[in-house]
Amino acid sequence: MKLAVFDFDSTLMDGETIDFLAKPLGLEEKVASITEKAMAGELDFFESLVERVSLLKGLEYAKAVEICKDLPLMPGAFDLIRELKKQDYKVVCFSGGFRIGTTPAKEKLGLDADFSNILHEKDGVLTGLVGGDMMFGFSKGDMIQRVQAMLGVSQEDTLVAGDGANDVSMFPYAAKKVAFCAKDILKKEANIIVDEKDLTKILDYI
Repeated sequence: MKLAVFDFDSTLMDGETIDFLAKPLGLEEKVASITEKAMAGELDFFESLVERVSLLKGLEYAKAVEICKDLPLMPGAFDLIRELKKQDYKVVCFSGGFRIGTTPAKEKLGLDADFSNILHEKDGVLTGLVGGDMMFGFSKGDMIQRVQAMLGVSQEDTLVAGDGANDVSMFPYAAKKVAFCAKDILKKEANIIVDEKDLTKILDYI
């Protein structure tokens, strides 16, 4: 058995979940500029996540769920995952984003698991608070070690792919480190670089 771990936002999905959620509030540009800095490693991931989610306060939860049901998947996502499964990979998603986005994608793509954060809601609206498995810059590195131990998968048999600063922490635990349409901070740590929005390009290296 082998393990493939993918980031969600701007890797498996074409865009950033939180930017889509900010759109109906008219805050898309404000949120997107914070996201951009966080992914480039210019801001602390935890602080930037808390700040961005606070701007979603007041959004109807049902509206958020509706938006997240139909997020655009990255070109090549279905074909890549189908092929990895044929090659005995367990395929999981780690996201600093939200379960209302990753779980529908997990179902569509046939992923084995998704690990992400929960948007807190009360009385049918978002409170601007967030919690979960992927809150910190180190969270993905922490989680990949736990998943490897649970499945009995070695570093040698692990592939990771992401695009931003909060993906750096999982790179030391994988033999194949894919920077996908990524920020420079991640490219420096990668041994596979794909600069085209087509996930099937990763198959050239497997």
